[in-house]
Amino acid sequence: MKSFRKELWFEVPSRRGFVNITGAVEACLRESGIHEGLCLVNAMHITASVFVNDDESGLHADFEAWLEGLAPHAPTDRWRHNRTGEDNGDAHLKRTVMGREVVAAVTGGKLDFGPWEQIFYGEFDGRRRKRVLVKIIGE
Repeated sequence: MKSFRKELWFEVPSRRGFVNITGAVEACLRESGIHEGLCLVNAMHITASVFVNDDESGLHADFEAWLEGLAPHAPTDRWRHNRTGEDNGDAHLKRTVMGREVVAAVTGGKLDFGPWEQIFYGEFDGRRRKRVLVKIIGE
C-alpha cells in the first residue's frame, strides 16, 4: 500500500468564507499515483472546516446565514471562550457544525463523487494562513 501526504495552505481575506478546493485535492491525487484507496482531507485548525456539498452561491449564502443564526459572532461577550482574549468563540462552534474532515473513496484514480459533490474549505476566523492536510492511502 502507498501513502501520500501534502499540506495545502489558504488565507481567506475576510473573517468567513468558503473555498472550493476540489481541484487542489484532485491534483494531490494525481501526484500520489494512487488509483484505488481513500483520500482524507482535514482542516488542521479548530476554526476551519472541510466539507462536501454543491458549489452554488445561493447555497453558500444560506450556509452563512444559517451558521450566523446558530452561532452569531456578535455580541462577542456572549461566548465564554472570548473571555480568554479571543473573539472567535462562534468560529469554534461553526467548525463543529460543518465538520473537521472529508474521507472520499478513490476509484480508477478519481475521487468517487456524485455529480454535484465538491470539497470545500470553510473558514470561520480568517485573515491568516491556515492549512489543510491531504492524506491518500491505497494502491
